[in-house]
Amino acid sequence: MNDNAKKYVGDGVRKDEGGIWETVKVIIQALLIAVVVRTVLFQPFNIPSGSLIPTLLIGDYLFVSKYSYGYSKHSIPFSPPVFSGRIFGSEPKRGDIVVFKLPKDNSTDYIKRVVGLPGDKIQVIGGVVQINGKPVQRERVTDYQTTDLYGRPISVPRYKETFPEGTSHFVIERDNDRGYWDNTNVYTVQPGHYFMMGDNRDNSTDSRDEASVGAVPAENLVGRAEIIFFSIDERASLWRPWEWPQYIRWNRMFERIK
Repeated sequence: MNDNAKKYVGDGVRKDEGGIWETVKVIIQALLIAVVVRTVLFQPFNIPSGSLIPTLLIGDYLFVSKYSYGYSKHSIPFSPPVFSGRIFGSEPKRGDIVVFKLPKDNSTDYIKRVVGLPGDKIQVIGGVVQINGKPVQRERVTDYQTTDLYGRPISVPRYKETFPEGTSHFVIERDNDRGYWDNTNVYTVQPGHYFMMGDNRDNSTDSRDEASVGAVPAENLVGRAEIIFFSIDERASLWRPWEWPQYIRWNRMFERIK
């Protein structure tokens, strides 16, 4: 092989190696950007259960703002113990829908509504939430169509609930104010903790169940639910993609969460 041929081959190898390295650098940069966005700005989250019906449905996909309450170790993927407490922290408002790490294991993602703030006394009497001894305003509206434990369609009572601060949302009572958690003792929310409840009051494992959830430490807050960016009915089958368009909930796309 003459010198010109050797030079040509050598240049070709160097160009191939350079191209591979450029591709690797692009992939690494993209991954770093994704990690930063997920850690600092927004995290996607999907709704796997019906505990927040009628506000959030199974199959909703939403963005959670990570900056709303500042940052803790749980803001970082896999919750590495790099620091304790929160930095740049701000307080959740009553009525916010929040993603948090389950205090029992500090790893499972839960999503519920903030009902009790630090120092509050929370109780449920006959299905009506009591905050510091005063019943939360509750107005009966049109019934909600859902399913029972066996998947059969049923119509259940729906209420417009208004917190003392003036924010409103809808809740449902599948068991007509006779559910297991519709009458409770008084819970005192400790400093630095928050009392969480689902809007599907008779089908939500939340702070009323102290053995499973209890009050949530501020450090466990991941972020505030902001907007639904995609939603598909839970009946959609992964194996029949041609049916997906009919199961997409187009009316919920880009809906603000409140």
